[in-house]
Amino acid sequence: MKYLILLHNNPTSWKHPMFLHQDKELSAEERDARMAEFGMLMEEISKSGELVDAQPLADPVLGRTVRMRDGALAVTDGPFADSKEQMAGYFVVDCDSMDRAVEIASRFPDTRDGVAEVRPIMDQSGSEM
Repeated sequence: MKYLILLHNNPTSWKHPMFLHQDKELSAEERDARMAEFGMLMEEISKSGELVDAQPLADPVLGRTVRMRDGALAVTDGPFADSKEQMAGYFVVDCDSMDRAVEIASRFPDTRDGVAEVRPIMDQSGSEM
């Protein structure tokens, strides 16, 4: 089963990896530890075949929100969510269960200062629903 892990963060600057650019300053030791954890996680899920895809996203100010209402197109700058956290990137994993996907998501250093959302990806038949 494939799962989408969405990382949401509120960085002081839109640089990746996001967990290095939070409101609080990290010590060199903490920064190095988080990078090592991230590297080990990427190596593990790459070797196991669980990592399908991953991409960081550009700064939200470069994005657009598109809505069609009553036949009229409305395009606005953004996305500017009501919360301070913005989606920073995503990972697609293919693993045995939601529990495993949550376990992988919990190991991203971003979850210490931000949020990881885990959602099943439906196949063409939608049989997961």
